[in-house]
Amino acid sequence: MNNASALQQLGDTQRKLLRTLLSRPQGATIEDLCGALRISHNAVRQHLTALRARGFIEQGEAIASGGRPRAMYVLQPAGHDLFPRNYALLAQGMVEYLYAHGGVSAVQTMLSELGARLGLQAASRLAAARDAAQATRLLAEQLDALGYEAEVSQSDGHAEVQAWNCVFHALARAHPDVCRFDLAFMAQATGRSVQRTACMLHGQPACRFRLGEMDSGKQR
Repeated sequence: MNNASALQQLGDTQRKLLRTLLSRPQGATIEDLCGALRISHNAVRQHLTALRARGFIEQGEAIASGGRPRAMYVLQPAGHDLFPRNYALLAQGMVEYLYAHGGVSAVQTMLSELGARLGLQAASRLAAARDAAQATRLLAEQLDALGYEAEVSQSDGHAEVQAWNCVFHALARAHPDVCRFDLAFMAQATGRSVQRTACMLHGQPACRFRLGEMDSGKQR
């Protein structure tokens, strides 16, 4: 069974629990999970026991709470692997081949052009955006559908797209140029400038992107 199928085999609550832990790399307490899932302590404990038995999560270091320390639960590598990163092996082979036969410049050009081409296909779904805030929401929905586990978050008074599950993360660790694809895709899809404000490659728990002004050459 592949990872995507294994994730779908879990119940809705367990999938939501795993996604909650995916978005909280530092871990979450039972109380945190009760609030996120809106279920009882006993129900959370039952789901935690089942997911621990399969190696998807584990109990981390307890945190002080002014009284009895509270246990934290964290997602394990097997849990991370449940979330889709489709075609990673094929993409890595193609990029490494192009590096060997075309050089860095060829790889950068290919990634930017490919991202822009696919972004153009997505542009019709974002054309209804009236402003940067709505474009950010629509872009997050589009990326989430592609497996990025994306959502809108606020930072310094600005709406940003926050992606917890970069589909190219393993490839980007070896070849950071791969990030050009994401930036080109988002810029073309939204018709706006895109600023990357955080990156998992630099140790942040998620990648974050902020949309700017409309490109004067792409006014809709």
